[in-house]
Amino acid sequence: MKKPLLLFCLFAFLFSLNAQVSDYVLWYKQPAANWDEALPVGNGRLGAMVFGHYYRETIQLNEESLWAGYKTESNADAAAYLPDIRKHLLNGEIAGAVELSEKYMRSDPLRIRSYQSFGDINIDFYADRGAVPNIENYRRSLELETGIATVQYRIGETVFTREVFASAPDNLIVIRLHADKPGQLTFRLSYNREQDATAYPSPGMDKALDIQGQIVDLPFQDAGETGLHMKFAGQIRGVNKGGALIALNNSFYVEKADEAIFYFTGATDYNFKELNFDRSIDPAAVCRTILDKANLHNYTLTKERHVQEHSAIFNRMSFALGEATMNLIPTDERMKNVREGKEDLALIALYFQYGRYLLMNSSRSPGILPANLQGIWNKDMNAPWSADFHTNINIQMNYWPAEVCNLSETIIPFSNLINALREPGRITARKTYNSTGWTMNHLTDPFGRTAISDGVGWGTFPIASSWLVLHQWEHYLFTKDKAWLKEEAYPSMKEAAEFILNYLIEDKNGHLVTAPSNSPENRYQLPDKSSFMLTYGATMDIEIIMELFNACLLAGKELDVDATFRKELERALKKLPPIRISKRYNTIQEWIEDYEEVEPGHRHTSHLFGLHPGTTITAADKELFAAARRTIERRRKYNEGEVKIGSYTGWSRAWMINFYARLLDGEEAGSNVQALFAKSTLSNLFDTHPPFQIDGNFGGTAGIAEMLLQSHTNEIHLLPALPASWKNGEIKGLCARGGYTVDMKWENGELLQACVTSANGGKYTVRYKGKVKTFPGKDKTIINAQLSALK
Repeated sequence: MKKPLLLFCLFAFLFSLNAQVSDYVLWYKQPAANWDEALPVGNGRLGAMVFGHYYRETIQLNEESLWAGYKTESNADAAAYLPDIRKHLLNGEIAGAVELSEKYMRSDPLRIRSYQSFGDINIDFYADRGAVPNIENYRRSLELETGIATVQYRIGETVFTREVFASAPDNLIVIRLHADKPGQLTFRLSYNREQDATAYPSPGMDKALDIQGQIVDLPFQDAGETGLHMKFAGQIRGVNKGGALIALNNSFYVEKADEAIFYFTGATDYNFKELNFDRSIDPAAVCRTILDKANLHNYTLTKERHVQEHSAIFNRMSFALGEATMNLIPTDERMKNVREGKEDLALIALYFQYGRYLLMNSSRSPGILPANLQGIWNKDMNAPWSADFHTNINIQMNYWPAEVCNLSETIIPFSNLINALREPGRITARKTYNSTGWTMNHLTDPFGRTAISDGVGWGTFPIASSWLVLHQWEHYLFTKDKAWLKEEAYPSMKEAAEFILNYLIEDKNGHLVTAPSNSPENRYQLPDKSSFMLTYGATMDIEIIMELFNACLLAGKELDVDATFRKELERALKKLPPIRISKRYNTIQEWIEDYEEVEPGHRHTSHLFGLHPGTTITAADKELFAAARRTIERRRKYNEGEVKIGSYTGWSRAWMINFYARLLDGEEAGSNVQALFAKSTLSNLFDTHPPFQIDGNFGGTAGIAEMLLQSHTNEIHLLPALPASWKNGEIKGLCARGGYTVDMKWENGELLQACVTSANGGKYTVRYKGKVKTFPGKDKTIINAQLSALK
């Protein structure tokens, strides 16, 4: 049989994609029974969860900066005690090190407070459920391409339609209710919040509600001072067509209208530049300004502006996989089928695009903060893990799909927070770790927390800053934006590296190691059966340091700066301990000593950072590559076997997809995609830890991309981990390091067409099924070549 022609070009090769608008829709035949079934909309700053009920609609609201707590300098003044703590660790006197650490390294306050819900908009259509007439042709949906959540149903001869979207251009949330027969809309729309807020008709303004609130922080163990903290405000303005609309109490009353449209925006007195609330900011005035600028009497224009902006970002990528007819089945039924063991390849494409949808709507302008543990969507006043910015994998995983999935601008809020943390991070470096440079530990919040949190064992993670700045470096690798490297990335990278250089200490073998630290959230066991988290020279630390130092060397050379500093890095790199293979289990060793594992199936597989997202473990080192596979197999044995000592979370399953993709094992990567859906995905496709935690969505999306394209080894590797069941497919718009965009189409598991578009020119190398060819790329020109070497 004749092999398919492989075509590569460097510009403007168009595929007739099978993916249609309808491919990217979540839809259901019934309202959401609870928050975990509701559908999200967002614009980077404001978010909403739409339930879609015909009796009493609920639209739960969020504003990204609405947090309990306040800015405080809570670092432990531990620098003077650090030498003794290190001495105990390096001498194997772990209990003594832990005792000293608990005494001197605990920050005050030890905990942060939570990201909070802005409240709910409730729309009451009937006085009681018994009054609800027969509902027909009900459909609830979320169209990813437009970002519009829609509810539609028929009562008698009237079709009722609701649309909800969060507009980035106008910085507001829009709720439209429409009936196709005149005078059919009668309802009450009210604002409610369980605490700390009230709503009332806007003084001097017709058809508007004002919302005023201030967070009252009550006593909470180890969470700092109580008191009146962040202020917030909102405004809802209503526009009706036909009938009447009046504002009364905390509500609007609409009677016999043909259509009613409500525009909501919210704000706080948070000041990002200060990493604190700022009493000079009037959030109510901010809301009025936003709504005054919007054209509230032209819904069509507002919707068009939103759809144009939203779809321009979303449509950078298309992905078709499996049978499009599967999209005719409601999403919850498809999820039920997958949980029962059935395969739904088209659901993979939908899930992939949903991950992109969630990231672009929780991390971009007009927002200023990065996506937290729940992105931007949270119903609680005290959210699980405070819905914080967890920095020992979770926020990093949030941004794994940002570059490869053509959402490069979503990294900007993350990078801005990283750079803002440098100032408080210098205090942490000096007071707690007796070092220069900047650092932080395992979590932060909008108030710039860099101190140890939650506990010394859990919270001592001074490698976090080094991991975070690698995302700034990745942005440069994908974009080749030299101004970005010079102004945004390299300064924070260098300062993080300066901290590490000063923090490293020589161990008994002459290696430079971190001390103290931990391998995130995991414990090891000593021969006397005692177990600890606190350690020195954890494998993850060493792998991150290798990545950071090498990145700084390349960046310094690219910018032609800091020759002396680069020599320091080179010397330190030579003295780092090697990545070791355990003699106990022939796996990658997690700690510097070959300790026994307390929880061999632990959710964190931190010692494989070098495999993913790092680059120190690749197929070029066959021994480490094979040991990495055995490490995963051992983790899975104690998660999926008869003896379970550990637990999967949604995000840890997503990490497994990325691991297997890097191992070039499409079958195992694919089976973990199916397991992620079957065991860790809710009916609205949210990831569940449990409970809901958004990092698994982003990690899963990134893993699917990693199966189809890799570029971390200075090659563009096409279809590196394609499962046999993903027989036919087409994807457009994936990004590779170096400034390349890649489109691919495959049939019967074989690459049929590919297009590589270069933004920067220069040579590039393509790999497919072990065959390699280098192209002499030209800057923004068209090159066509038949790659017979890759057939």
